[in-house]
Amino acid sequence: KFKRFGISFNDQAGIKELEKDLAYGLSDGRQILVTFEKSGESVIVTEVFDAETENPLEMQQAGWQAILDRFKGYVENLIATDSQ
Repeated sequence: KFKRFGISFNDQAGIKELEKDLAYGLSDGRQILVTFEKSGESVIVTEVFDAETENPLEMQQAGWQAILDRFKGYVENLIATDSQ
């Protein structure tokens, strides 16, 4: 749980795996859509989220970007480990 932003991924209202996208809802009713688009040897990950009203949009964008940055590091580490 990300207490600072009041996000609990344990309380997800539902997850849908689309062909190349992931859509889910948080317990407060907000929706998130994550798309994965192949671009050459890379994948572009885009996340669209419903903003909440308690924190400034810039703070929320920074929080979601931090999650994507950690995910990128995780995937890069997996690739590096698999190629050894």
